[in-house]
Amino acid sequence: MTKNLLQLTISDFPHRSFLQVREVLLAGCEIALLDVREEDPHAQSHPLFAANLPYGRIELDAYTKLPRRDVAIVVLDGGEGLALAAASRLRQLGYSDVSLLDGGVDGWRAAGGELFRDVNVPSKAFGELVESVRHTPSLSAQEVQALIDAGDNIVILDARRYDEYQTMSIPGSVSVPGAELALRARELAPDINTRIIVNCAGRTRSIIGTQSLINAGVPNPIAALRNGTIGWTLAQQKLEHGQSRSYPPTSEANHQQAAQDARALADRAGVTRLQGTALKALYADVTRTTYFFDVRSPAEFDAGRLPHFRSAPGGQLVQETEQFAPVRGARIVLADNDGVRANLTAHWLRQMNHEVYVVDGLQAADFTITTAWIAELPPQPQVAEIDVTTLSTWLADASEEVAVLDFTSGVNYQKRHIPGAWFALRSELPAVLAMLPKGVQRYVLTCGSSLLARYAAADLGILTDLPIHVLNGGTSAWAEAGLPVESGATRLASPLIDRYRRPYEGTDNRAEAMQAYLDWEFGLVDQLGRDGTHGFHVI
Repeated sequence: MTKNLLQLTISDFPHRSFLQVREVLLAGCEIALLDVREEDPHAQSHPLFAANLPYGRIELDAYTKLPRRDVAIVVLDGGEGLALAAASRLRQLGYSDVSLLDGGVDGWRAAGGELFRDVNVPSKAFGELVESVRHTPSLSAQEVQALIDAGDNIVILDARRYDEYQTMSIPGSVSVPGAELALRARELAPDINTRIIVNCAGRTRSIIGTQSLINAGVPNPIAALRNGTIGWTLAQQKLEHGQSRSYPPTSEANHQQAAQDARALADRAGVTRLQGTALKALYADVTRTTYFFDVRSPAEFDAGRLPHFRSAPGGQLVQETEQFAPVRGARIVLADNDGVRANLTAHWLRQMNHEVYVVDGLQAADFTITTAWIAELPPQPQVAEIDVTTLSTWLADASEEVAVLDFTSGVNYQKRHIPGAWFALRSELPAVLAMLPKGVQRYVLTCGSSLLARYAAADLGILTDLPIHVLNGGTSAWAEAGLPVESGATRLASPLIDRYRRPYEGTDNRAEAMQAYLDWEFGLVDQLGRDGTHGFHVI
């Protein structure tokens, strides 16, 4: 008789040791090393190529991030028991080669494995390696401020996402997200004597952006803003907020030059090229994991896309590679409509030891699909639903008998939630129930749309005999009905650990935390050397 998935134990799954995982990484074979803890504990300590796939979101993300059901998966945690729960769920979702990492994080350390802090570590470590090998030029915050004050012939290009730029920016800077830099730089600095300064929040995107322009042959003097907005803040210099400056359209002459330079770079890095028949063959090949990424801007993707491709703006793809493509050793196929952004992105990914392809010759007219991209999801559990009117009545009549559990992100919960709702993490459900007051007679589950709440309801049903309902349309439906919402961390049944607070985001970071972050980045090259599994090479 087949064992019920809920009854699976550690002995029901094979185990892989640190040495076995290391051997696969060094061989370049496909492996997904998944840390299924929440993002904050993941950021405190994890192996270099451990991608964060929190247990609480596993149904929402698995089919997109792990497209091949027989890919080798190794699951780890920090001793919380989430690895077993996640492995069981992955098997339920159809994944056939799931194993547990011997000893989890502690086992990795005990076996001599290197552990890393923070998020997107492979990309950040690669950026530091690029700077150490290529001696990427940079200017301090004080030097850049002096250039601004003197009215020098400079242009400052912010390589972060547009929303990050709007939050805070260097005075006078222009938003040019990473993959756009080589396509737009000549337009923004037509005088070759104009000094181009590239910044981000910390170091990585400044380094990669600056080196992209240098590699692409842009003739201007180019430098990174050393340590980005962190360095600017530590120098006690003023940032702007709420700016909207962005790049202009690119002239045909500048486009052609950028495309020629980007293609030459990709060829030099060893990027493979594809056209129609070969691309279709990759679509059909189920023996390998293949990711298909459209590296244009999100707005362009929304206006028209290719089949099979999903949005991954090139700068962020280089910055967050293990999150977009957690299967190490997989194939990555990139597309754009200009011959610049895909080639520039590909030349970096190839240096990060990824097998990379660029689809050649695409034009704007090829991006014909205008319907929204929708992630593939497993079947949703059958749940009892209520509408916002019913919940409003229940809360008005006997609020003490109703526990509203909100499974949205901690950030979104603090922005708005149903009055009296508890913030809850699916990975912490037993602790959540212990936090709730006595007298609860029923549970109502919600999140932004109630999609995640539906999956959480199945887990909750194992722990309680009380009635469980899911709010139809979630908190969004509640707000759209004009019902009141509240903000702040008012009721936390779980700690706010689902997101790691980056020391370089927001405007209220402590100087000590920002400096510690920079010190950590400076040490990444040495950590790469001790780890020895990366295969990075810098051209």
